[in-house]
Amino acid sequence: MSRWVTDWFTDKNRHLKYFSKISNTIEKKSNFKFIEFRKTAYIISIIVLGLGIATIFHGFDYGVEFQGGRSYKIEFAKQVNVEQVRSDLRTAFDDESPLIKTVGDASTLDITTSYLIDNPNTQLADSLVATKLYQGLKNHLPANTSWEEFSTSYNKGSKKILPTISDDLKKGALKATVIALVAIFLYIFIRFRNWRYSLGTIFALVHDATVMLIVFSFAKNIVPFPLEIDQHFIAAILTVLGFSMNDTVVIFDRIREDVALYPDMDQKKLVNKAINETLSRTIMTSLTVFLTILILFIFGGEVTQGFAFAMLIGVVTGIYSTVFVAAPVLVDLKGGIRKQKEKVDIHAAQKPATAKN
Repeated sequence: MSRWVTDWFTDKNRHLKYFSKISNTIEKKSNFKFIEFRKTAYIISIIVLGLGIATIFHGFDYGVEFQGGRSYKIEFAKQVNVEQVRSDLRTAFDDESPLIKTVGDASTLDITTSYLIDNPNTQLADSLVATKLYQGLKNHLPANTSWEEFSTSYNKGSKKILPTISDDLKKGALKATVIALVAIFLYIFIRFRNWRYSLGTIFALVHDATVMLIVFSFAKNIVPFPLEIDQHFIAAILTVLGFSMNDTVVIFDRIREDVALYPDMDQKKLVNKAINETLSRTIMTSLTVFLTILILFIFGGEVTQGFAFAMLIGVVTGIYSTVFVAAPVLVDLKGGIRKQKEKVDIHAAQKPATAKN
């Protein structure tokens, strides 16, 4: 579509302005020495790696999909406020947030909770969870609705999500992430014909995913909304990996172009030049995405808050990793961004040959 619109305007002899005053100002005044800060960035990355390992011991809050749980189909006499239902049930389930989906409209809800899923006494746990469900929904049922009426008229069925199914989902999510990283590595290698570009990209993407895991592990009891490892989180990670890779490819493309234009320029200066040349694009694109996700985070409701929060973290760390992880790694790997030229001894070359007797 973009190409079609551009061609249409070109055929009409109309000039398209691709830069705004802000982007032009950023491009003209940006002359930052990013590569010179790479040692500090490496120290930060080591700290991130350490915190990433610490998340294994600190743990996560897992969503129903990954932990297992019980699912109930509830039909109300009229449409209800889903967010209010979620809030009441979270109180009833001892501050554990349930997964709620509407079936058709808001008068029928599919409510899933992992409350007491690890209780070995299955029969007792089933009874306790059903009772808590009834207590949490009382305010949304007609007055004086008894437990028997709730069980027969409103609770239309229940099922249990077994931990074995949850384990399969975990393995599937991990497999999807690994396959995505391998596919990205191969794509970058085919595009740039240099394994260093691929390795730099993978380092940056692993850095992004690790930061997101760290936030979801250590901030789970701090923020006022649930931070759970669920299918939304996996979707956020894969989205962030794609966004960050695209940003990295833009900078790598400019580096490759500048290598051809300035074959004798110092590698550090050349990479700094490429980053500064694409800085306006990086800022404008990332800011647009960030503001869009911020609106979703504020107004999207509790269901999308975890996903939007993960995306916000990913967009910010994606900029950092592209500039301070991928590009410096490209410079410091043996061989750098261009093949080493053979060194010639200038003095030996200028020395006249000695005539033989």
